[in-house]
Amino acid sequence: MMDQLIREFPEQLREALSIGKAADIQAHDKDIHHVLVCGLGGSGIGGDFVREFIQEECNIPYLVNKGYDLPAYVGANTLAIFSSYSGNTEETLMAFEKALSTGAKIVCISSGGQLIKKAQELGLNYIQVPANKPSPRACLGYSIVQQLFILEKLGLTGAHLTQSIGGAADMLDKEQANIEELAKSTADALNGKLPVIYTTEGMEAVAVRLRQQLNENAKILCWHHVIPEMNHNELVGWRDNYEHLGVLYLRNETDLARNQIRIDINKKIISKYTSVTEILSKGVDKVERVMYHVHFGDWLSWYMSELRDGIDAVEVEVIDYLKGELKKA
Repeated sequence: MMDQLIREFPEQLREALSIGKAADIQAHDKDIHHVLVCGLGGSGIGGDFVREFIQEECNIPYLVNKGYDLPAYVGANTLAIFSSYSGNTEETLMAFEKALSTGAKIVCISSGGQLIKKAQELGLNYIQVPANKPSPRACLGYSIVQQLFILEKLGLTGAHLTQSIGGAADMLDKEQANIEELAKSTADALNGKLPVIYTTEGMEAVAVRLRQQLNENAKILCWHHVIPEMNHNELVGWRDNYEHLGVLYLRNETDLARNQIRIDINKKIISKYTSVTEILSKGVDKVERVMYHVHFGDWLSWYMSELRDGIDAVEVEVIDYLKGELKKA
């Protein structure tokens, strides 16, 4: 089932565009000085992507909150976006309740649940996405695109980002077979290893997404870091043979020239101690390159799950257990 959900990602992007275009987001009676996105897991990661997409355009802070509390600055000049695919995420609902008394402009993104119910009862702005998807992490496109449309409709960004989403969907359709083949060969190379993911500044959401997908789909641990920051600390740890690790660089032709040089030097150092693989994105702009890496990473997590006997990429029983125990507390 997870492989089919991954394969449908380009179509999900197109559906998300249709939903976002039709959304009615009312203007705020106060100037917006900052944006706060509240969400966790597969819903929260959408905010990380949007933050990196808009960082060179949006002239106000765009922050992502992944917990129960709200920063003290949240108030009448805040745009607060609450994203929960189920609409019942405990942390997001608690943060939502706290935001109601701040005067912030609230917009909710969900397939239903308590979040949509409360938004309807209170007359708040909301965008409802399709329900009944078995894995919220497979609904990333809905989260990213709706946030982009909210910003666009409120005049905080232009329309070029949502337009690029359409281009990304077309590109992924054309590259689907090649991406699957590349993901399968990379999974074979990393089989039995603990992946270490490296990318460059402005692309960290890609690495976080892949880490989370490997955690949930392949049921393995891994870690990630970002260049150049990694060169000021973690690089020093590479001085012993680590055959149980496998380093994966996610690269782009448009990465800053100094970071390109850093990666080449990093590879020379790290390849002394473990295997190194690199993946170069395709695409005409940042949105397309990011979506290429996302789709590759999703397929990689699927193929790595297939290499592990008895692993069901969809099940997250330990998270269900955690939620059950929390209800008892």
